[in-house]
Amino acid sequence: MLIRVDPLLPQPLFEQLAAAVRGSIVRGEIVAGERLPGARELAASLGVNVHTVLHGYQELRDQGLVELRRGRGAVVTNTVVPEEADLRAAIAAVHKVARKLGLDGKDLATMIREGY
Repeated sequence: MLIRVDPLLPQPLFEQLAAAVRGSIVRGEIVAGERLPGARELAASLGVNVHTVLHGYQELRDQGLVELRRGRGAVVTNTVVPEEADLRAAIAAVHKVARKLGLDGKDLATMIREGY
């Protein structure tokens, strides 16, 4: 799992961190029972304050994705991201319309990359 944050983005760093973990869960890179990096270790590697990492982990805990235990760290408890179902439904709907228009997956990927 690779976590990156960009201080130049308008999104707060803790939200970027939480989004990176959620993305790893959705992609299947992280599984239930897996431990996330320790807050101090991750903060040092990202060059951010340890409280920023803890805030991101707390957001994930509040969403039911991780369990925080003192001395044990953050452990993934749930690999179902609530918004994932919404995203999959939206993709299915877009795919259906694209097929009607004669567009293939490559065409869709290009349109998404270009922000259409």
